[in-house]
Amino acid sequence: MSGARARLGVLVSGSGSNLQALLDACAQEGFPAEVACVVSNVPTAFALERARKAGVAAVVVDHKAHASKADFEKALLETLRAANVEWVCLAGFMRLLSADFLGHYAGRVLNIHPSLLPAFPGLHAQRQALERGVKVAGCTVHFVDAGTDTGPIIAQAAVPVLPGDDEKALGARILVEEHRLYPLAVRLAVTGKVTLEGARTRVEAQATVGELALRSPGATVGQQ
Repeated sequence: MSGARARLGVLVSGSGSNLQALLDACAQEGFPAEVACVVSNVPTAFALERARKAGVAAVVVDHKAHASKADFEKALLETLRAANVEWVCLAGFMRLLSADFLGHYAGRVLNIHPSLLPAFPGLHAQRQALERGVKVAGCTVHFVDAGTDTGPIIAQAAVPVLPGDDEKALGARILVEEHRLYPLAVRLAVTGKVTLEGARTRVEAQATVGELALRSPGATVGQQ
């Protein structure tokens, strides 16, 4: 990456707590990215207020206002391009993106999910974890492909599942780690310390110990 900060477009559908974590990180001196715009498919999403409070462009592209998914994604792309977005971050964005859309930002779309993927993809990951009786849960940041939470993993963080946990309690514990993990993964991605290598991720040997401690165990470490 050059000296310029990477321009992020953050897609949201809800309250936007992970958006807030990114906004806070981008406000720190030396962080290698900035949020160029926030786009929501839900006009009432509180995430839009978070963006406005931070002085970031907040745009509504309502999927219900478009006749087809293709039309919706076309409007989404036009909005991102108008803001000169280089990287797309999904932060509670409740729409699946097509392979055609992803092709416009190949290797530059990230998502955060509240499970240790590939376990428990899709909705209600915390509930799935509790129903299966796992003892460790967590969150994952991954590159997005056309599947549901199936893209190559960038970084993960784990939390214990405690006796008496319900979905809300476990979700809150995971969310703390999400807010820490997403900015870290964005830093790794936009600085080229983690890149796509086929269906896997490759992490530079120069990445710091703290960064590597959070990477996926299956990632390949080596010189670029």
